[in-house]
Amino acid sequence: MIIEMKKKRTILVLTFCLLFGMSFGQELSRESSERIKADLALSWKAEQKAKYEKALVNRVMVRDSLKMFFWWKTYGECPSDGRSLYISMHGGGNAPSTINDQQWLNQTQLYHPSEGVYVAPRAPWNDWDMWFKPGMDEFLDDLIHTAVSCWDVNPDKVYLLGYSAGGDGVWRMGPRMADRWAAASMMAGHPGDVSLLSLRNTPFMIWCGELDSAYDRNKMARIRGQEMDSLSVADPGGYIHSTHIVEGKPHWMDQVDTVAITWMQQYRRNPYPKKIVWCQGDVIHRHFYWLTIPENEKATKGNIVRAELRGNTIEITACDYNRIRINLNDTMLNLDKKVKVRYKGKTIFKGKVARTEKHLRQSLGERGDIRYSFPSYIDVDL
Repeated sequence: MIIEMKKKRTILVLTFCLLFGMSFGQELSRESSERIKADLALSWKAEQKAKYEKALVNRVMVRDSLKMFFWWKTYGECPSDGRSLYISMHGGGNAPSTINDQQWLNQTQLYHPSEGVYVAPRAPWNDWDMWFKPGMDEFLDDLIHTAVSCWDVNPDKVYLLGYSAGGDGVWRMGPRMADRWAAASMMAGHPGDVSLLSLRNTPFMIWCGELDSAYDRNKMARIRGQEMDSLSVADPGGYIHSTHIVEGKPHWMDQVDTVAITWMQQYRRNPYPKKIVWCQGDVIHRHFYWLTIPENEKATKGNIVRAELRGNTIEITACDYNRIRINLNDTMLNLDKKVKVRYKGKTIFKGKVARTEKHLRQSLGERGDIRYSFPSYIDVDL
């Protein structure tokens, strides 16, 4: 009796799948792939909206014992392609909570975009590295998910900025989460030992007062600006940047840096750049644009991948991993034709790659970004 009931239930499930076009791993056409992806995006947004409804009401994100309060204000009318999001990180640092609270309040009024949702989060910690501790990545993703699902924000119009300790955070989180940002602007922060290589496709602004000599901020801003100059010359088309060492100004630049909002507004994230340079930061990330490092593959700070799309060929010129996954969609190349992968000039894969609903769902679940729901992938052993 039990076996018979299981058979009937299996038949019902399969019938439902056939009626409603669910594929369970079967190969999809481009049209059906795009349709399923659009449906998944709608359901994902609805799920995220329900998930963050309480956080939105209470204006606080909660992860384990940590809380990140946030303030927001909406400016202008919603454009046809969705709103912009500005995540603006306050100054302060290793100081009493009252100092950081005051800096947070100041940050809420510091910048006024002509359009978009301006969000000023309150750091969950009172420490010098409060904006780039492990765990901040997830909090920033929470804000982006909330904005996309609740405020009609376009995920390709998300901007990061911060002042002083918040500028420290932009130096680190700009490269670490470069595949989330349309552009970023650092105000009066210190870069530490961060690598800027991952900013290849993320326009980046540097602001510092000429007289802001504490911790050598002014010297480091100038040096890192020159580094960006060299990167952009060596890699034409990449490392868009703008460096401003403000003459006669100390740590407080009298808001001359507010033009950074207008500068950033002109850029949109390209979620599928033709060329990727990925350098692991202090916190390990398994995904970056259209690349994935498998969970069982060791990853450490400083690991580098360089990959480029050339027609239907993916060229990997450098990789510090033994295995890597290349996620693909029809915007990047033609999946109806054979795809080739080359590593250091040698062909290591050539063939057709199937589109499946399974990977559309899996990649969306892993990434939490509707742009990174990929129908296809290639796992390559290097």
